[in-house]
Amino acid sequence: MTATVHDAAPPTSTEPLSFERVGMTFPDGTEAIRDVSLSVHKGEFVTIVGPSGCGKSTLLKLASGLLEPTSGTIKVNRDRLGYVFQDATLLPWRTVSQNIELLAELHDVPADERRRLTAEAIDLVGLKGFENHYPKSLSGGMKMRASLARTLTLKPPVFLFDEPFGAVDEITREHLNDETQRLFQLERFAGLFITHSISEAVFMSTRVLVMSNRPGRIIATFDVPFEFPRHPDLRFEPDFAQLCGRVSHELRGGH
Repeated sequence: MTATVHDAAPPTSTEPLSFERVGMTFPDGTEAIRDVSLSVHKGEFVTIVGPSGCGKSTLLKLASGLLEPTSGTIKVNRDRLGYVFQDATLLPWRTVSQNIELLAELHDVPADERRRLTAEAIDLVGLKGFENHYPKSLSGGMKMRASLARTLTLKPPVFLFDEPFGAVDEITREHLNDETQRLFQLERFAGLFITHSISEAVFMSTRVLVMSNRPGRIIATFDVPFEFPRHPDLRFEPDFAQLCGRVSHELRGGH
Protein backbone atom coordinates (compact mmCIF):
# COMPACT_ATOMS: atom_id res chain seq x y z
CA MET A 1 0.00 0.00 0.00
CA THR A 2 1.32 3.47 -0.83
CA ALA A 3 1.21 6.45 1.50
CA THR A 4 -0.57 9.71 0.85
CA VAL A 5 -0.28 12.96 2.79
CA HIS A 6 -2.58 15.92 2.19
CA ASP A 7 -1.38 19.24 3.58
CA ALA A 8 -2.29 21.89 1.04
CA ALA A 9 -6.06 22.20 1.46
CA PRO A 10 -7.39 24.01 4.52
CA PRO A 11 -8.87 21.74 7.20
CA THR A 12 -12.61 21.35 7.43
CA SER A 13 -14.48 22.71 10.43
CA THR A 14 -15.03 19.21 11.79
CA GLU A 15 -11.90 17.24 10.95
CA PRO A 16 -8.62 19.19 11.01
CA LEU A 17 -6.54 16.02 11.45
CA SER A 18 -7.14 12.45 10.35
CA PHE A 19 -5.19 9.21 9.86
CA GLU A 20 -6.61 6.46 7.67
CA ARG A 21 -4.99 3.03 7.89
CA VAL A 22 -1.56 4.57 8.45
CA GLY A 23 1.52 2.38 8.82
CA MET A 24 5.16 3.23 9.41
CA THR A 25 8.13 0.92 8.88
CA PHE A 26 11.60 2.40 9.29
CA PRO A 27 14.47 1.66 6.85
CA ASP A 28 15.99 -0.85 9.30
CA GLY A 29 12.80 -2.93 9.08
CA THR A 30 11.29 -1.85 12.41
CA GLU A 31 7.51 -1.62 12.07
CA ALA A 32 6.53 1.21 14.41
CA ILE A 33 2.78 1.46 13.77
CA ARG A 34 0.27 -0.59 11.79
CA ASP A 35 -3.15 0.25 10.33
CA VAL A 36 -3.85 3.29 12.55
CA SER A 37 -7.05 5.20 11.86
CA LEU A 38 -8.11 8.17 13.99
CA SER A 39 -9.48 11.66 13.63
CA VAL A 40 -9.41 14.78 15.77
CA HIS A 41 -12.18 17.30 15.25
CA LYS A 42 -12.22 21.00 16.07
CA GLY A 43 -12.91 21.39 19.78
CA GLU A 44 -11.66 17.88 20.60
CA PHE A 45 -8.70 17.07 22.84
CA VAL A 46 -7.61 13.51 22.10
CA THR A 47 -4.91 11.80 24.15
CA ILE A 48 -3.00 8.66 23.25
CA VAL A 49 -1.56 6.38 25.93
CA GLY A 50 0.44 3.24 25.33
CA PRO A 51 3.54 1.32 26.38
CA SER A 52 7.00 2.74 25.68
CA GLY A 53 8.09 2.18 22.11
CA CYS A 54 4.58 1.63 20.73
CA GLY A 55 4.78 4.50 18.22
CA LYS A 56 2.96 7.33 20.04
CA SER A 57 5.56 9.98 19.20
CA THR A 58 5.88 8.54 15.69
CA LEU A 59 2.23 9.48 15.09
CA LEU A 60 2.97 13.11 15.94
CA LYS A 61 6.03 13.16 13.71
CA LEU A 62 3.92 11.77 10.87
CA ALA A 63 1.23 14.40 11.47
CA SER A 64 3.81 17.20 11.45
CA GLY A 65 5.62 15.99 8.34
CA LEU A 66 8.87 15.15 10.17
CA LEU A 67 8.28 11.57 8.94
CA GLU A 68 6.45 10.22 5.91
CA PRO A 69 4.20 7.16 6.34
CA THR A 70 4.89 3.96 4.45
CA SER A 71 1.17 3.28 4.01
CA GLY A 72 -2.17 4.95 4.51
CA THR A 73 -3.41 8.54 4.30
CA ILE A 74 -2.90 11.54 6.59
CA LYS A 75 -4.98 14.69 6.16
CA VAL A 76 -3.81 17.84 7.96
CA ASN A 77 -3.14 21.50 7.23
CA ARG A 78 0.45 22.21 8.24
CA ASP A 79 0.40 25.95 7.54
CA ARG A 80 -0.03 26.83 11.24
CA LEU A 81 0.50 23.51 12.95
CA GLY A 82 1.26 23.76 16.67
CA TYR A 83 3.85 21.34 18.09
CA VAL A 84 5.00 21.25 21.72
CA PHE A 85 7.95 18.92 22.27
CA GLN A 86 9.07 16.98 25.35
CA ASP A 87 11.73 19.65 25.87
CA ALA A 88 10.88 23.36 25.86
CA THR A 89 13.53 23.94 23.12
CA LEU A 90 14.05 27.59 24.03
CA LEU A 91 17.01 29.47 22.56
CA PRO A 92 19.28 30.44 25.50
CA TRP A 93 20.45 33.70 23.91
CA ARG A 94 16.91 35.03 23.45
CA THR A 95 14.68 36.47 26.16
CA VAL A 96 11.28 35.00 26.97
CA SER A 97 9.58 37.54 24.67
CA GLN A 98 12.07 36.92 21.88
CA ASN A 99 11.63 33.13 22.17
CA ILE A 100 7.86 33.41 22.13
CA GLU A 101 8.00 35.72 19.12
CA LEU A 102 10.20 33.31 17.14
CA LEU A 103 7.58 31.23 15.29
CA ALA A 104 5.58 34.28 14.27
CA GLU A 105 8.84 35.82 13.05
CA LEU A 106 9.63 32.72 10.97
CA HIS A 107 6.13 32.92 9.48
CA ASP A 108 6.81 36.53 8.40
CA VAL A 109 4.15 38.02 10.67
CA PRO A 110 4.63 41.84 10.70
CA ALA A 111 6.56 43.17 13.72
CA ASP A 112 3.65 45.07 15.31
CA GLU A 113 1.38 42.02 15.01
CA ARG A 114 4.13 39.75 16.41
CA ARG A 115 4.49 41.94 19.47
CA ARG A 116 0.73 42.00 20.01
CA LEU A 117 0.43 38.21 19.68
CA THR A 118 3.44 37.68 21.94
CA ALA A 119 2.05 39.94 24.67
CA GLU A 120 -1.31 38.17 24.43
CA ALA A 121 0.31 34.71 24.67
CA ILE A 122 2.50 35.76 27.62
CA ASP A 123 -0.59 36.91 29.48
CA LEU A 124 -2.47 33.68 28.64
CA VAL A 125 0.25 31.41 30.08
CA GLY A 126 0.96 33.53 33.16
CA LEU A 127 4.46 34.77 32.31
CA LYS A 128 3.76 38.50 32.63
CA GLY A 129 6.73 40.15 34.32
CA PHE A 130 9.21 37.63 32.90
CA GLU A 131 9.33 39.01 29.35
CA ASN A 132 13.00 40.06 29.60
CA HIS A 133 14.27 37.01 31.48
CA TYR A 134 16.49 34.44 29.79
CA PRO A 135 15.69 30.68 29.84
CA LYS A 136 18.48 29.90 32.33
CA SER A 137 16.59 31.86 35.01
CA LEU A 138 13.28 30.02 34.49
CA SER A 139 11.97 26.93 36.25
CA GLY A 140 11.06 23.84 34.23
CA GLY A 141 7.38 24.71 34.41
CA MET A 142 7.98 28.28 33.26
CA LYS A 143 10.02 27.04 30.30
CA MET A 144 7.13 24.83 29.22
CA ARG A 145 4.74 27.79 29.58
CA ALA A 146 7.02 29.76 27.26
CA SER A 147 7.00 26.86 24.80
CA LEU A 148 3.19 26.81 24.85
CA ALA A 149 3.04 30.58 24.39
CA ARG A 150 5.42 30.43 21.42
CA THR A 151 3.05 28.07 19.61
CA LEU A 152 -0.05 30.05 20.62
CA THR A 153 1.19 33.05 18.60
CA LEU A 154 0.34 31.10 15.43
CA LYS A 155 -3.28 30.51 16.56
CA PRO A 156 -2.92 26.89 15.39
CA PRO A 157 -6.07 24.99 14.42
CA VAL A 158 -4.22 21.75 15.26
CA PHE A 159 -2.03 21.41 18.36
CA LEU A 160 0.32 18.43 18.82
CA PHE A 161 1.73 17.71 22.30
CA ASP A 162 4.55 15.16 22.62
CA GLU A 163 4.48 14.40 26.36
CA PRO A 164 5.41 18.01 27.18
CA PHE A 165 5.07 17.78 30.97
CA GLY A 166 6.87 14.51 31.66
CA ALA A 167 10.04 16.14 33.02
CA VAL A 168 8.46 18.39 35.67
CA ASP A 169 7.37 17.51 39.21
CA GLU A 170 3.83 16.29 39.88
CA ILE A 171 2.45 19.55 41.32
CA THR A 172 3.86 21.61 38.44
CA ARG A 173 2.51 19.04 36.01
CA GLU A 174 -0.99 19.37 37.44
CA HIS A 175 -0.79 23.17 37.20
CA LEU A 176 0.30 22.89 33.56
CA ASN A 177 -2.58 20.47 32.92
CA ASP A 178 -4.99 23.06 34.34
CA GLU A 179 -3.50 25.85 32.23
CA THR A 180 -3.48 23.79 29.01
CA GLN A 181 -7.10 22.83 29.62
CA ARG A 182 -7.94 26.53 30.04
CA LEU A 183 -6.13 27.37 26.79
CA PHE A 184 -8.05 24.60 25.02
CA GLN A 185 -11.34 26.09 26.21
CA LEU A 186 -10.33 29.54 24.98
CA GLU A 187 -8.87 28.54 21.61
CA ARG A 188 -10.94 25.40 20.81
CA PHE A 189 -8.15 23.91 18.70
CA ALA A 190 -7.98 20.25 17.71
CA GLY A 191 -5.51 18.75 20.19
CA LEU A 192 -3.58 15.47 19.94
CA PHE A 193 -1.69 14.79 23.17
CA ILE A 194 0.80 12.02 24.04
CA THR A 195 1.44 10.93 27.62
CA HIS A 196 2.38 7.96 29.79
CA SER A 197 0.13 9.24 32.59
CA ILE A 198 -3.38 7.77 32.61
CA SER A 199 -4.58 10.37 35.11
CA GLU A 200 -3.28 13.19 32.91
CA ALA A 201 -4.90 11.63 29.85
CA VAL A 202 -8.34 11.38 31.46
CA PHE A 203 -8.18 14.83 33.09
CA MET A 204 -7.18 16.64 29.91
CA SER A 205 -9.17 14.88 27.23
CA THR A 206 -12.48 14.60 25.50
CA ARG A 207 -11.33 11.17 24.26
CA VAL A 208 -8.56 8.73 25.26
CA LEU A 209 -7.06 6.22 22.81
CA VAL A 210 -5.04 3.20 23.95
CA MET A 211 -2.26 1.80 21.77
CA SER A 212 -0.87 -1.74 21.75
CA ASN A 213 2.75 -2.81 21.94
CA ARG A 214 4.79 -2.31 18.77
CA PRO A 215 3.70 -2.29 16.05
CA GLY A 216 1.31 0.18 17.62
CA ARG A 217 -2.41 -0.11 16.86
CA ILE A 218 -5.41 1.60 18.44
CA ILE A 219 -6.94 -1.10 20.64
CA ALA A 220 -9.44 0.88 22.73
CA THR A 221 -11.24 4.24 22.74
CA PHE A 222 -12.78 5.95 25.76
CA ASP A 223 -15.05 8.99 25.61
CA VAL A 224 -14.43 11.20 28.66
CA PRO A 225 -17.80 12.42 30.02
CA PHE A 226 -16.67 15.19 32.39
CA GLU A 227 -17.68 18.75 31.49
CA PHE A 228 -15.21 21.61 31.06
CA PRO A 229 -13.91 23.45 32.96
CA ARG A 230 -12.60 20.58 35.07
CA HIS A 231 -11.76 21.40 38.66
CA PRO A 232 -8.45 19.96 39.96
CA ASP A 233 -10.39 18.01 42.60
CA LEU A 234 -11.98 15.95 39.81
CA ARG A 235 -8.87 13.76 40.07
CA PHE A 236 -10.15 12.47 43.43
CA GLU A 237 -13.72 11.67 42.34
CA PRO A 238 -14.85 7.99 42.17
CA ASP A 239 -16.05 8.30 38.54
CA PHE A 240 -12.66 9.68 37.53
CA ALA A 241 -10.83 6.84 39.29
CA GLN A 242 -13.13 4.28 37.68
CA LEU A 243 -12.43 5.59 34.17
CA CYS A 244 -8.68 5.65 34.88
CA GLY A 245 -8.99 2.03 35.99
CA ARG A 246 -10.71 1.03 32.74
CA VAL A 247 -7.99 2.72 30.67
CA SER A 248 -5.32 1.03 32.77
CA HIS A 249 -7.00 -2.36 32.27
CA GLU A 250 -6.87 -1.97 28.48
CA LEU A 251 -3.30 -0.71 28.61
CA ARG A 252 -2.32 -3.91 30.44
CA GLY A 253 -3.85 -5.97 27.68
CA GLY A 254 -7.25 -6.45 29.27
CA HIS A 255 -5.88 -8.82 31.89
